[in-house]
Amino acid sequence: MATKVWMPLCKQHPHNPPLSLSFILSPFQHMTMASSNTQDGHLDAIFNQKRALRTQVRKTLKAIHPSHRSQQDDAIQNIISESPWFKSSLRLCAYISCSALREVDTSKLLSQILQDPVSGGKKLYVPWVEDKNSHMRMLRISRIDDLIANSMDILEPAPIDAYGNAREDVMQANEPVDLFLLPGLAFDKSGRRLGRGGGYYDTFLKNYKDLANTRNWIQPLLVALSYSEQILDEGVIPMTSSDVPIDALVSPAGVIPITTAAINRMGP
Repeated sequence: MATKVWMPLCKQHPHNPPLSLSFILSPFQHMTMASSNTQDGHLDAIFNQKRALRTQVRKTLKAIHPSHRSQQDDAIQNIISESPWFKSSLRLCAYISCSALREVDTSKLLSQILQDPVSGGKKLYVPWVEDKNSHMRMLRISRIDDLIANSMDILEPAPIDAYGNAREDVMQANEPVDLFLLPGLAFDKSGRRLGRGGGYYDTFLKNYKDLANTRNWIQPLLVALSYSEQILDEGVIPMTSSDVPIDALVSPAGVIPITTAAINRMGP
């Protein structure tokens, strides 16, 4: 968060005492400053809590034995691939898992969407990071070979395909997305999601939900994939107004629908 700098209102003589802001500012300005400082302090406290929680969860993930992680990966992907709500989704946005980040694997799901003849009617959009200012796009791919490693060795689509054409951006698509498969560091059963601190998914999801409202589309189902160790007690994950909650969780134990929309589409 940027530090607020108060510019001097007049030049101060080195031997004179500093002018008091209470003398210069009106009562309304005093109230505004106090409110702003309180809000800033509250946000700082939340960001510090999130930072500490991320450190704790990363240690937990690092301690999971690779064989146990692989078992959970298979269980989560099998649960999703066999679910009616996944099979019926025609347009999906999904993350490309990164083993170095210890994210739940999505490779089998993506291959199923792109290669399975039964899934031939599905459209898949995956993330492409546009810049370092939390701007991300979701671009359509038609095969796994469309993905290339970026500077951080994370797979993502090139904005231009092999034929020199710009890939379809989901924000310009004519039809709504049915399902988002989302990553994260930690979650709880009330729908709170702790990301990695970049704000990319929260920014994108807010923009897409605004677009869906503008076009009178049904909102997509926001489903997070989680190892058992990533599900925390309710209330542990702090939230701000910019954090977008999820609709459901999928862990090795099964599907946890949270919102009314998820319960209606996924069942109890």
